Amino acid sequence: MTIAGRPVAARMRARAPALTGRVVARLLSDLPVYADLPREEISGDIADIVQHNLRLFADIVEYRRHATEAELAQQRDSAAQRAEEGVPLDAILTAYQVGTAMCWQEAAKEALPGDLPVVLEITDRIMVLQRQLTSAVSGAYLEARRILDSQEHGGRHALMAALLAGEPLDRFTHPTGPRPAARYLALTLALAPHADELAQSSGAGMGSDSGAGPEVGAGVEPGSGAGAESGTTSGAGSVSASGAGTGRGSGAGVAARRKIRRIRTVLDHYAGTPVLTALDTSGGTVLLPVEEPPEWHGPGGLCVLIDEAARAAGVPVTAAAETVEPEAVPAAVARNSEIVDLVARTGRPPGLYRLADVLLEYQLSRPSEALPGLARLLGPLETKPELLHTLETYLELGLDRRTTAAALHIHPNTVDYRIRRIDRLTGLSPSRPADLQHISAALVARRSV
Repeated sequence: MTIAGRPVAARMRARAPALTGRVVARLLSDLPVYADLPREEISGDIADIVQHNLRLFADIVEYRRHATEAELAQQRDSAAQRAEEGVPLDAILTAYQVGTAMCWQEAAKEALPGDLPVVLEITDRIMVLQRQLTSAVSGAYLEARRILDSQEHGGRHALMAALLAGEPLDRFTHPTGPRPAARYLALTLALAPHADELAQSSGAGMGSDSGAGPEVGAGVEPGSGAGAESGTTSGAGSVSASGAGTGRGSGAGVAARRKIRRIRTVLDHYAGTPVLTALDTSGGTVLLPVEEPPEWHGPGGLCVLIDEAARAAGVPVTAAAETVEPEAVPAAVARNSEIVDLVARTGRPPGLYRLADVLLEYQLSRPSEALPGLARLLGPLETKPELLHTLETYLELGLDRRTTAAALHIHPNTVDYRIRRIDRLTGLSPSRPADLQHISAALVARRSV
C-alpha cells in the first residue's frame, strides 16, 4: 500500500525510532503512572514495546494480514510485568490506544484525496490490530494478577508462615498443595536501596537503574509476605504489612518491587522451582528447598548465587545462609539475622557469610561482663579519631604499612609514627602477636557495646 506515492510500511519502519520517542513522551505527559516508572524501564521495556508495535503495524500493512500469536508474545510478557509492578490495567490499555492513534496519524498524515481507499484499509487494519492487542494484553494481565493473588493467599503463603513461626507442618498434606521439603537453605538478605528508590523518594525524578535481568518471578509478594500476615518476623529482614515502598513515592515503590522481583527470579532459577520468600524493600528471608547442603564456593556455589542476585537487582546484597531441617528454620533465621547485622556493624563488604566467618564478632556480641572492659582497652583513642581509623585500616589491610598509607593518602612513615603513638597511649601494638589479639577483640567490642 502506498500513500502520496510512497510505500506506507517502509516509511513507518524508517520513522519508527523517532515516532517511538514521541509516543513515549506522550505517555509520560498524559499518564502519571508511566511518569512514575524508573527511567531504565521507560527507555528499555516501554520504548521497546512501543517500537515493536510500530514495526508490527508496518508488517501488517505491507503483507495485508492480521498479527500472529507469536507476534503478540512480547506484548503479553510486558503486560504480565506491569501487573507485577501494580500498574493499573486501564492505564496500560490507554497507553496502547495512544500509541495506536499516533501510529495511524503518522501513516495517514501525507494522504492525498486519491489515497482515500488506502487510508480506509489502513484504518480497518489498525482497528483489528488494536482489538488483538487489547485482547492479548488484558488476558495476560489478568492471568498474572490471578497467579499473584493465588500465591499471596494460597498454600505457599501459609507454608512460609508456618516455617517461620515453627508451627507443626502435618496439615500440609493436600496432594495439589505445597509440601514441606526435607531441608531448606535459609537465607537472610539485606538489600541496599536502589538509586531509583532514592531518587523517586526524594522527588529528584527518575533515577538510573544499572540492574539488568528478567522481571518475572514467584513467591510471596512484597508487603504480603508470610511474616506480615502471620505476625512473625524474619529478624533483620522482617516483613512489614505495608509492603515495599511504604512511605515513598509510587515510583520508588515500583523500583523497590522491580529490585525484589529480580532477586526472586535469580533464586527461583537457582532452585529450579519458585522459592518461599518474605521480602520487603530492605531484605528479608528466603527458604530454598534443597536435598543436600549446597556448595559454598565454585561455579554453582552460593557465593556466586548472591553475586548474581546483586547484579540482577543492581544493588549490593549482604546475606547469611544455613541449611536446616524444617523445625530448625526459626533458629536459623534468627542466627542469620544476627550475622547480617554483625557484618553491617563491623564494616565488612557485601556478600555471603556464615557463622564461621564472624565467629569472634558473634561471640563478643553475646552479653558478657568482659565486653565493656575489652572496649576500654582502646579508650585513649576515643579523642584521636585519626589514630583509631589508622589502626582499623592497618588491621583490615593485613598490617601492610604501604597499602595502609596508600589507602589513607599518607606517607608510610606516618603510619609507623601513628602505630607508635597508639602503643604509647594504649600499651598495645599490632606488631606484638599477643597484643594483636587484644586489639582485634577490642575493636569488635567497641562496635558491640
